[in-house]
Formats: sequence, C-alpha cells, structure tokens
Amino acid sequence: MANPLALATLPPGLVWQADRLAGSAAPGLPTGFAALDAQLPGGGWPRGALIELLAARPGVGELSLLLPLLRSTPADHWLAWIAPPRLPYAPALAAAGVPLERLLLVRTASDAETLWATRQATASGACTAVLAWPGRVDNAGLRRLQLAAEDSATPLFLFRPADAARQPSVAALRLQLSARAGRLLVHILKRRGPAPGAPVELVLPQRPGLRTESKLSPPSLHVLARPAPARPALAGLHPRHS
Repeated sequence: MANPLALATLPPGLVWQADRLAGSAAPGLPTGFAALDAQLPGGGWPRGALIELLAARPGVGELSLLLPLLRSTPADHWLAWIAPPRLPYAPALAAAGVPLERLLLVRTASDAETLWATRQATASGACTAVLAWPGRVDNAGLRRLQLAAEDSATPLFLFRPADAARQPSVAALRLQLSARAGRLLVHILKRRGPAPGAPVELVLPQRPGLRTESKLSPPSLHVLARPAPARPALAGLHPRHS
C-alpha cells in the first residue's frame, strides 16, 4: 500500500485519487444545468464520447435535457437524429431555439442500418451532436461507436431502455433518467470518477403552449416529439451493400 505521507509530497495533480472526479483533457460541453455539470468530469457533456441515456419509457424529459446543447448548433454543423421512435415536433423544437434547418432526420429499416447510420454521422465530424435510438446493440457495436465519437470529437447520445443498465458498456457516461412530479431525476451509473450517492434532481423549463397529449409522456413535461406516421424514409445516409 502506498504511503499517504509520501503521496502528499508529490506535485499537485500528479496522482489521481479514486474518490475524486477524474480530470478531463478538454472542458466538457455545458449541459445547461449547473447541478449536473458539477457532477460530470470536465464540467459538462464529455467531448468525443459515447453517452448513454437510459429510461424505462420515452418522454420522461430526455430531449429537454439536451436542449441547451442542441440550440447551440452553429450554422455549419448538423444535428443528426437517427431512428427516433417518434417524429420530432418542429414547433416545440423551434420555440426552444433549436435550428430546424440544421436538423438531419434519418429513418432506418433495421438495427443494422441504425448502427451504420449512427457511426457514419458520428465519424463525419459534421455534427454538433448525434442522437440515436438503436435497437439491439452488442459490446462490439458500442465499441465501434465509441471509437467514432473519439476520432471525430463528436458527442454521441444513445437512448436505450432501462434494462440496458445490466449490460456492460464502453460508454464514457451512463445516465439513468426518470420523471417525478415534473422534475427529471438523473442517476449517474457510470462516469470517470466515483459514483455519487444520490440522483441529481433537475427542474426542466416549462414552455406554455408546447404540450401535447400522449400516453408515452407525463403531462407535466412538454413534448418535443410525436408518433411518427408511416411515410417514405427521409434518410440522407444509405448503407453500402457489399
């Protein structure tokens, strides 16, 4: 066992202790929620990393959590949404400040196409963020996505069911999300550093006039997506056949 007195004599920052948040080579992207930033290494969303958002059902506030990042998209970058289970609701997104002209919606016909499109959009380096709703994905698939995020310095958000928490993951950050009385509870399952003792409780901004009725979303949270009707794919990416 290392001598704590000897460790104390070393220059500051040379040794990282496991009970402290890990440092980050680059500052994180602000989440827009100070309480959450305080719990994340780098003070925000990690750049160039795979981030998993786990929830028992869609509509708990997972999109509202990302609004501060989405609205900061510059004019020369895209927001890629890969295989969302519901059609993005343009009026709510526009009112929230998300630039709709930079939103790229990709619909897919299979889990394999979803993973392919997610990897291509991430690796392109042309996106401020990539949001993807994959079906089944194994560890090898997650590893490829993580590498694409690292190489392109693009944050990749995967929306996955709650039971995915039982599956090991190479994701740099894993958050379990749930709604309670109009608030979003964020339980950090994995981060670079020790796990906190209690979930982070966030108050999501309320936007009058943007709520829609939905069996999938609690009425206390505004809805940013609606069930997608059957229509031809709007994908801008197509898998290669070989």
